[in-house]
Amino acid sequence: MDLRISDEHRQLRELANRFTEDRIVPHAAEWDRVEAIDRSLVPALGEVGFLGLTVPEEYGGSGGDNLAYCLVLEEIAKGDSAVRGIISVSLGLVGKTIAKHGTEEQKKEWLPRLCAGEALACFGLTEPGTGSDAASLATRAERVGSDWVITGRKIFITNGTWAEVALIFARTGGPGPKGITAFLVPTASAGFEATEIHGKLGMRGQATAELVLDGVRVPDSARIGEQGQGFRLAMAALDRGRMSVAAGCVGAARGALEASLRYAKEREQFGKPIAGFQLVQELLAEMAVETDAARLLTWRVADLADRGEPFGTEASMAKLYASEAAVRAANNAIQVFGGYGYIDEYPVGKYLRDTRVTTLYEGTSQIQKLLIGRALTGVNAFG
Repeated sequence: MDLRISDEHRQLRELANRFTEDRIVPHAAEWDRVEAIDRSLVPALGEVGFLGLTVPEEYGGSGGDNLAYCLVLEEIAKGDSAVRGIISVSLGLVGKTIAKHGTEEQKKEWLPRLCAGEALACFGLTEPGTGSDAASLATRAERVGSDWVITGRKIFITNGTWAEVALIFARTGGPGPKGITAFLVPTASAGFEATEIHGKLGMRGQATAELVLDGVRVPDSARIGEQGQGFRLAMAALDRGRMSVAAGCVGAARGALEASLRYAKEREQFGKPIAGFQLVQELLAEMAVETDAARLLTWRVADLADRGEPFGTEASMAKLYASEAAVRAANNAIQVFGGYGYIDEYPVGKYLRDTRVTTLYEGTSQIQKLLIGRALTGVNAFG
């Protein structure tokens, strides 16, 4: 197996690195403090093609493969994981779902604007009472003539107050996964309300929201996929999303490592740089090995996806390992920085706060272990 990336991939990675250093890194700490990313960044992300990766050019996308997508997300997350989340959700969870499962009309209506950064999308699955047990969601969609009327609440929705369209999963039938259907709901619809959630531990610059749908009416043409297939669409989207999260965690872990290396070479104690102390080198070595291992697991997922082969279990493995490794890397980075790592003048504290949530969303680490265990044994631990 040749693990060298192509010249085209290398050029894209360099573009993403320059964009991150110029447009994200100088502002990341301030966005974190004020809990708001500058919205002018969104069209800039579209202009360089990052919001259209893997989407066919005929629908306004920038093409490319899943490895290109992962390379870009790694670079973006090294600068600010909150920005990476904007791309992962709008493109990875929603845009790719529209590209794969949407009607021709849905693709033409939404993909060009999403890819250009003229609009964003959000993914409405999680509810106040259903997180890991998504098949028990309570939001309902009732058929009224040729329309659907949707009522319910969603929580922890990334891009929720910025999005112009929400991919909403609602119950149209009986209990369980077969009773769920997916809809593309314009957020300007009557009865749709989004309220931003403040005071998050990390990802503070990202617009995270609670959504309330109070009798929101959409035509049947807003339905994506067949009735009753919504849960399957959601799980397929989350498989792709786990690849996105894993790539972002690689970037955050790498950022923590690079910051630690710079600091360890500059900081002197006992008459020499702390990089010369064996136990500091141990911390750095652990970070380097785990970052590389997480990257290879993520690239395997991208390779399988580009080949058109199943990758759900591999995505769970990559997301599980990369998210936990990123938290460990950030924690080690704070140890290298000592007391300075505990203040936001330096980036390592933000890496820890931002990566901590990656072990929770798009399937907790425990859920990933259950998914991997089911794939290994053939026994369903979910009952």
